[in-house]
Amino acid sequence: MLKAYKYRIYPTQEQSILLAKSFGCVRWFYNFALNLTSEAYKDTGKGLSRNDIINLLPSLKKEHEWLTEPPSQCLQQVALDLSSAFLNFFEKRAKYPNFKKKGQKQSIRFPQQVKLGGDCLTLPKLGKVYCKVSREHKGKLKSVTVSLTPSGEYHAACLYDDSKDKPATSSQGKAIGVDMGINYYAITSDGTKHGNPKYYRKYEVKLAKTQKQFSRKQKGSKNRNKARIKVASVHNKITRCREDFLHKLSRKLVDENQVIVVENLAVKNMVSQRVGRVSRLEATGEPVRVKNHKLAKSISDAGWGQFCTMLKYKAEWEGKTYIEVDRFFPSSKTCNHCLYQIDNLSLDIRSWQCPKCQTTHDRDINAAINIKDEGLRLLAGGHLATASGERVRPSKGTAFTRRFSVKEESPRQ
Repeated sequence: MLKAYKYRIYPTQEQSILLAKSFGCVRWFYNFALNLTSEAYKDTGKGLSRNDIINLLPSLKKEHEWLTEPPSQCLQQVALDLSSAFLNFFEKRAKYPNFKKKGQKQSIRFPQQVKLGGDCLTLPKLGKVYCKVSREHKGKLKSVTVSLTPSGEYHAACLYDDSKDKPATSSQGKAIGVDMGINYYAITSDGTKHGNPKYYRKYEVKLAKTQKQFSRKQKGSKNRNKARIKVASVHNKITRCREDFLHKLSRKLVDENQVIVVENLAVKNMVSQRVGRVSRLEATGEPVRVKNHKLAKSISDAGWGQFCTMLKYKAEWEGKTYIEVDRFFPSSKTCNHCLYQIDNLSLDIRSWQCPKCQTTHDRDINAAINIKDEGLRLLAGGHLATASGERVRPSKGTAFTRRFSVKEESPRQ
């Protein structure tokens, strides 16, 4: 099983210069290969393979001598990264690959001749680089990816192979449903509500102050670059605080439960809303999306997608079950006792009473319970059952039943 450990590294001034040159060479070769592949596809209908891109290096190094400065394996990794980007595009997991820019996050991968011992990370042509090892690593070191953040921090992601297979997934144990919100970040089916720290809101004033100072600096000046680093540092602070909170909460939920059920949320659609077509897109017929200024900032600050990703891979590491319920499942509008579904339930209503069984529900806890029950139904085989044994579909204003796992009792019992 492959696991990556991310450490902070502190290169010397000479090593920083060599890393900057390597970043530039890798970025240039990536953009060159991407442009060549796109042109070849337009002309012939076929792109360039990984070997075709690698075979370009000998002639390019003769034409551009500065391409010989970084390690050759790093340039060869460009072909692998570009082929992976196109594969994700054709399988509709990502958009078409974009050109890399100097002002964004820079990275370079060392697939060979790397070693981590003590507090020193040995890299080709760089030698020993001081590394702050914060966690113990196990297994064989496969590769090292060195990245530079816009705030000027260097990190090394060390990929290790522990020679172990992923544990078999089991559903024997406690099940929990998780409903995500804004006032409370995560509400679980056992009634626990985890607060939302809202780190972006916390540092919003400081960020606005640094951005104002940055906008007043003359373009191209050293003071503008210093102000840019200050802005990037505030963004970095917000990101690290959010990741720390998400890691701790996801670890807590995975350690305490065997089956974790969440909603499959479309976060991108939630922070935007569809508007009418504009003239430049009338030919394609595609609707335009603009930001939803009511909740877009709070939803983006929450990081629900990243939280679900953490829950998923941590559950896989522990051999536990992670289930996603369809986003259109009416979890908030369904009574978890009698399964009666009401027609409308606006966001400002935080509690409601079921008109059939007269049970008063907390909106979020009721949704979390329904998410858990729906996940257990999917885990049991995804069948709907009634007293007569016929399959039915849920409809508004009517009750529908679900089939529970043999290890989980119905909440109505």
